[in-house]
Amino acid sequence: MASRDSDTQAPVPSALKILVAGGFGAGKTTLVGSVSEIAPLSTEEVMTEASYGVDDLSGVEAKSTTTVALDFGRITISESLVLYLFGTPGQERFWFMWEELSEGALGAIVLADTRRLETCFASVDFFERRGVPFVVAVNCFEGAHLYQPDEVREALSLDPSIPVVLTDARTRESSKEVLLTLVNRVAEQMAA
Repeated sequence: MASRDSDTQAPVPSALKILVAGGFGAGKTTLVGSVSEIAPLSTEEVMTEASYGVDDLSGVEAKSTTTVALDFGRITISESLVLYLFGTPGQERFWFMWEELSEGALGAIVLADTRRLETCFASVDFFERRGVPFVVAVNCFEGAHLYQPDEVREALSLDPSIPVVLTDARTRESSKEVLLTLVNRVAEQMAA
């Protein structure tokens, strides 16, 4: 049996946990899937009649699936840094899971849908109350009015230090930019 030379072993990367939160139908599963380097674990299920009258479908009437537990993905930033992405369910009936999912999280992305901006209020409040660094990513849906980051910041009553960025959760590059914005925000907060 050959001995292992410690000089040739690859360093073990630091693993950082990132949450992707936001309202029902904001694009959390899409963002995790677009940026993950592995096939993402998704707990998407077909919506049934049982959700009608329980889940607010206004603005997302064509939505046919929903996350019932979490989404999970991974992206390697460097040899020494790996991000693990946990997408939270957006419906109010699943909010009890947020506390558990947020345990040990370095930061969060709040994905906002300006067609239904009020659906991200709970996510913003959740991370503000817990002191978890977060950024707001406005998912720019086709056909929706395009609001500027400052307009969204004002509508959400966000502190000027919280980054608000425009994104297309379907594209890898756009989703990576959101993650980099969050990583930079966390680094700034840690340095302060």
